[in-house]
Amino acid sequence: MNTGRSDAAMKPNQPEAADDLRRDLEREVIDLFVNLANLLGLPRSVGELYGLLFVSPVPLPMDELMGRLSLSKGATSQGLKILRSFGAVRTVYVAGDRRTHFASETELRKLVAGFLKEQVQPHLNSGRERLDRMRQMVRALPDRERPLMEQRLEHLAHWRSRADRLLPLALRLIQI
Repeated sequence: MNTGRSDAAMKPNQPEAADDLRRDLEREVIDLFVNLANLLGLPRSVGELYGLLFVSPVPLPMDELMGRLSLSKGATSQGLKILRSFGAVRTVYVAGDRRTHFASETELRKLVAGFLKEQVQPHLNSGRERLDRMRQMVRALPDRERPLMEQRLEHLAHWRSRADRLLPLALRLIQI
């Protein structure tokens, strides 16, 4: 049956279809990392920035990141600072361009090690001081309330002690 359309008119425009597919893929990757950032308690912009850099075939300058993600300069700058502190992004020299370009780190062990060092370790360190403060508070409780709270604080101290032993082991395993 002849519909009067040529074969060329029936085929979708290949470059446009490929562009649509790339945009859809970019959105999916960014959304994946936004969800991960949310899970880790990080700002949405951190997930957006990492997602775009992860899916980008070339390093991107800050102004392009801002424009493509509709982020403010402050959110972009802060997000890149967080990502750099984890070792999740690195700066890349681009010949002929004076702007700083960024690329994602895609090696999982580097990402996990950076996150553990920058996010988990400081919390463990501050946990010691908090436990000491809580012990002082418990000592001031009435006698009838003190035993339960002392028991609970011992649980916390035990958990923190285990985490203190586990973190260096996890970091060593990641480096292997």
